[in-house]
Amino acid sequence: MKLVIVESPTKAKTISQYLGDDVVVRSSYGHVRDLPKSELGIDTEQDFAPTYIVPTKAKKNLSELKKEAAKADTIVLATDEDREGEAIAWHLSQALDLAKLQKKKKDLKVQRIVFHEITKSAIQHAIEHPRELDRHLVDAQQARRVLDRLVGYKLSPVLWKRYYRGLSAGRVQSVATRLIVEREREIEAFKPEEYWTILASLATPNSPTPIAAQLVRAQGATLDKFGIPNKERADAILNDLAGATYTVTSVEKTQSSRMPHAPFTTSTMQQEANRRLRFSSKQTMMFAQGLYEAGYITYMRTDSVNLSEQSLLQAKEHIESSYGANYYFRRKYKTKSKSAQEAHEAIRPTDPARTPESMASSLTPQQLKLYDLIWRRFTASQMADARFDATAIDIAAGTYGFRATGSTLTFDGWLKVLPSKFEDNELPVVRDGEALALHELTPEQHFTKPPARYNEASLIKTLEKEGIGRPSTYAAIISTILLRKYVEKDRSRYFHPTEIGTQVTDFLIAQFPRIVDLKFTSGMEDELDDIAAGKRSWVPTIRAFYAPLALDIKEKMKEAQEAKEAEIEQTDKICDKCGSTMVVKRGRFGKFIACSNFPECKNILKEKKDSAPPEKVGRTCPDDGGELIYRVGRFGKFIACSNFPKCKHTEKIKKTETEEAPADAEAA
Repeated sequence: MKLVIVESPTKAKTISQYLGDDVVVRSSYGHVRDLPKSELGIDTEQDFAPTYIVPTKAKKNLSELKKEAAKADTIVLATDEDREGEAIAWHLSQALDLAKLQKKKKDLKVQRIVFHEITKSAIQHAIEHPRELDRHLVDAQQARRVLDRLVGYKLSPVLWKRYYRGLSAGRVQSVATRLIVEREREIEAFKPEEYWTILASLATPNSPTPIAAQLVRAQGATLDKFGIPNKERADAILNDLAGATYTVTSVEKTQSSRMPHAPFTTSTMQQEANRRLRFSSKQTMMFAQGLYEAGYITYMRTDSVNLSEQSLLQAKEHIESSYGANYYFRRKYKTKSKSAQEAHEAIRPTDPARTPESMASSLTPQQLKLYDLIWRRFTASQMADARFDATAIDIAAGTYGFRATGSTLTFDGWLKVLPSKFEDNELPVVRDGEALALHELTPEQHFTKPPARYNEASLIKTLEKEGIGRPSTYAAIISTILLRKYVEKDRSRYFHPTEIGTQVTDFLIAQFPRIVDLKFTSGMEDELDDIAAGKRSWVPTIRAFYAPLALDIKEKMKEAQEAKEAEIEQTDKICDKCGSTMVVKRGRFGKFIACSNFPECKNILKEKKDSAPPEKVGRTCPDDGGELIYRVGRFGKFIACSNFPKCKHTEKIKKTETEEAPADAEAA
């Protein structure tokens, strides 16, 4: 009997369809061993040896797997192909004590197989080509786990001493939080810069549609963005143009094309799903996992944009039969990520003939949306360029010059399956030297805008660009900083740092700069990649990281406690339980009054805050006719119905109303 072990029951069910009756497929239900939660679990004095335990929830299933393993003549470890999957396979071999079992059963075979997709051909090929466990991949995963445990369990207590229990530091999460904090400070420090543009609406004799042209030259010099810095300069130009004659000086026609994007990697899939579908990275990976385990897409954790020859042939057949031979164009994409393995594939449908329309009854609505995105991105990647005719018209008006641009789509190509925003603006036909009639000159005032706050898509893009973490970890990173309340999302899904997130970030920058340094963290990722490639040993790597960190922690622990005590605010209140003075402390949910004799006395004073009646706006709610009042929420002042929660109507405050809004409006 052959025993095949995978991670999930869904994956087991799909794989079992492609194997014979003599093969038993079982699930490990994820990790069968892990570090203990109640202690460090790493011997820092003995080469950072981890102490692995079998979690309670895994014991029953592990016992069943041992019984199955005892009956098998071949045991196949078929966990995922990445480092995490390799580590699970290794932990299975340890937990099942396969080495001892092989000594007992001399003919027992233990094999490791990997595959990029759960299809019959892929599974059969993997079964026919087993390999040994890759200890380099296991070491890389173990090194990451040990690193993260050391930072989390050793550094977090320093934050407890400085602030309060429950806070955590992380090798990657703290860097992600820093990015969000620093972006917020950029926005706060930003000073808008004024600039103007001037648009001319010009009528042509042969077309009812006027030409919209922008001023681009003045006195023979090209205007840059800030060429018209203020209204005075704009008015002076308008005065100069009074009575000017507008004449076409050149008409330039060119052809342009747009190539499709490469098929998805984990990172680009998360970014696009966030932008187009409003999925969080965690949701995206959950839906993708379901699609993969059901056999509909290839493995969803990958840095590679490589495509197999079989998938290219499948794409060719589908595109030519569905859209025509002129829509097909074979493309091979090169992976830019230095950590990517070309043997891996991009995320793609396992069969492009399985269109989203044909999958509607087989998938949940969310899975279908993601499958549709993956299918269209892959199919588009093998289609011809979209082609455009572009026109640029230069127009002289005295010593000033205007330019009008337009383009028209002449062949949709890949846009056939993956529509994208583009400006389809066909200009009227004009000739060199032709005079145009001025219809209107419009000056427009603009101000530069601050950098945008991060959303999940832009944060993931920055993390990947900086080499912070790996795509497979982004969902967990974002979930963690939200869970720890270091950052919050507003209604537009942008990240804002919280007060404690900002304070912790500042503390780590001041006291443990290496931990939140982007280049240092990126360098650690490179070292983990070297371990996976067999170029570096994991124990010396951890030692080089931990030795200076341990010294820093020892020095900073006392300082953190002293800084916290120095911030304690005294009150004139007396504890009614022990008679000690009551002080103001800070906890997870803000400031509170507690006994100074803690921990001997744990008395906390619960006080009701005085609240002034809410200020009325002077208008009624359009939904239920109730009074509109000013409130203050996490992201500032806003207008809400006084009948909340029965009526949940809210409005943004207009500029005129902002000036009237009370500074002490009741918090929402």
